[in-house]
Amino acid sequence: MISKFFHLDENRTTARREFLAGLTTFVSMSYILFVNPNVLGASGMNKGALFTATALAAAFTCIVMGVVANYPIASAPTLGLNAFFTYTVCLGMHVKWPTALAAVFVASILFILITALKLREKIINTIPADIKYAISAGIGMFIAFIGLQGGKLIQNSGSTLVTVGSLANPTVWITIFGLVVTVMLMVANVPGAIFIGMIVSAIFGVSTGQIKMPTGFISGVPSIQPIAGQALLHISDINTVQMWIIVLTFLLVTFFDTTGTLIGLVQEAGLMKDNKMPRAGRALTADSTGMMVGSLLGTSPVGAYVESSAGIAVGGRTGLTAVWVGIFFLISMLFSPILSIFTTQVTAPALIIVGVLMAGNLARVHWAKLEVAIPSFLIVIGMPLTYSISDGLAWGIIVYPFSMIAARRWRDISPMMWLLWVVFIVYFTVLNVK
Repeated sequence: MISKFFHLDENRTTARREFLAGLTTFVSMSYILFVNPNVLGASGMNKGALFTATALAAAFTCIVMGVVANYPIASAPTLGLNAFFTYTVCLGMHVKWPTALAAVFVASILFILITALKLREKIINTIPADIKYAISAGIGMFIAFIGLQGGKLIQNSGSTLVTVGSLANPTVWITIFGLVVTVMLMVANVPGAIFIGMIVSAIFGVSTGQIKMPTGFISGVPSIQPIAGQALLHISDINTVQMWIIVLTFLLVTFFDTTGTLIGLVQEAGLMKDNKMPRAGRALTADSTGMMVGSLLGTSPVGAYVESSAGIAVGGRTGLTAVWVGIFFLISMLFSPILSIFTTQVTAPALIIVGVLMAGNLARVHWAKLEVAIPSFLIVIGMPLTYSISDGLAWGIIVYPFSMIAARRWRDISPMMWLLWVVFIVYFTVLNVK
């Protein structure tokens, strides 16, 4: 029954492979259970309640994505927007966190309306194939950069922005060891190589004393009561120009971040059909609904995670992968101490390898045609350098019409691409999201 519902045979996958893919994706993104409460907690929110809200919001969106859209794409409260929520809106603009949650809720309602009007679906289907390949490759570069940074193989530099990490840092060796093991397993075509690599890395970290063994295995689930429902109670606070700018910023960044991520992941999974995303409406509905539910639970915007590519690399091809991720998030509320051994150094090799796999889409871009090569390159290089999928996408979309006009191919520019060009100009100049 499960095989028939998720079309496992049609997608050339098995229940066992989907389980392993879901577990790999969950382990790769489980850090959000600890990072999100720490970031949002700086705004004055209860960290225990945030832990539960993060797990529930992620579980809901993953399960809906899997059941409704049948895509192996996991979602959770996104990094970047949680920092914008706390440090820009709450601490910088002195907006109280319940009011900020109300802004997220209003943005989510607008998000659902845009999805219902099929605007997001039209955007996805009209973006040229070369740009889609560039988005997928750019996300690969971005996720590899995250892995290199999280594994301390590269670090901040005052003179060159980034530089090679210090081998004197003992935790770096967890990443190096895990990367060597994972590379060897991948090249040898060992099934589940990425997940095995993470397990071996965790064992290595514990055995060398760089990762502490958890003091227990089961913990209680913190109450969500302090933050749940606050968004609804403070909708009336959205009554100033400043608050509407905040709402629009949440909407625009989430719109393009999640849209770009969905395109890249579906492309990577080989699920695009004739340059179109099947069941796009269902996937986008699951995505936007998750954002609304997350705001009601008490967390910043929820969106698709690039770490889903780790599960796709293991072989995840259907919504069963996403459902397993959701189940693991629910289980994690009881077994959170175990997650502490999967540090960023442990998951870093998986992200780096996934970056290698996604970079394969670069071969599909028509580099000999500069009118598409230049905007594609700007997307690929822009995502890791700006640390933002939406910003990198903006670079390419803004340049695309100019390069096409110069190549005397202005007739090939669709009205939707011109609309995106206008939106991104507004995104950079009027809203001034940075």
